[in-house]
Amino acid sequence: MAFILFISFIILLRMGELILSQRNEKWLLQNGAIEYGQKHYPYIVALHVLFIASLIIEYWATQTAYFSLFFLVLYFLLLAFKTWVIVSLGKFWNTKIYHISGFPLIRKGLYKYIKHPNYLIVIVEIAIIPLVFHLYYTAIFFTVLNAMMLSVRIKNENKVLKT
Repeated sequence: MAFILFISFIILLRMGELILSQRNEKWLLQNGAIEYGQKHYPYIVALHVLFIASLIIEYWATQTAYFSLFFLVLYFLLLAFKTWVIVSLGKFWNTKIYHISGFPLIRKGLYKYIKHPNYLIVIVEIAIIPLVFHLYYTAIFFTVLNAMMLSVRIKNENKVLKT
């Protein structure tokens, strides 16, 4: 039952992030934003969908009856940082890469200290979520895939931010 609650929470949270992203996308486009990285974006979506599917499949296969309170607490702490990032970026937060000429880069919140805090959070999140239920194969496999994907994504975003 704990896993069902947890995975439902993860799915609802991801859906909420997509809704917020779409809302922000409308605002960005209305304000002259240009989208970048369209070629790799479907792979990011696929990675996250397959990640959730893998969590469910591995849990079903292993039937882990217990969870790690340490990783659960760590995950919720991570969500606090993710919320801080989203609030710091405001209307500029998105799951896609958008740029509006003439707007300065956000330099508040975690962005004062780290260039890409959102990606750092996603890296840790992809590793921690499976570890809550001891789903080691998903943790390892998707941490590696996510690192590969983010190397492409961050290079793309860095190019855009220099324009």
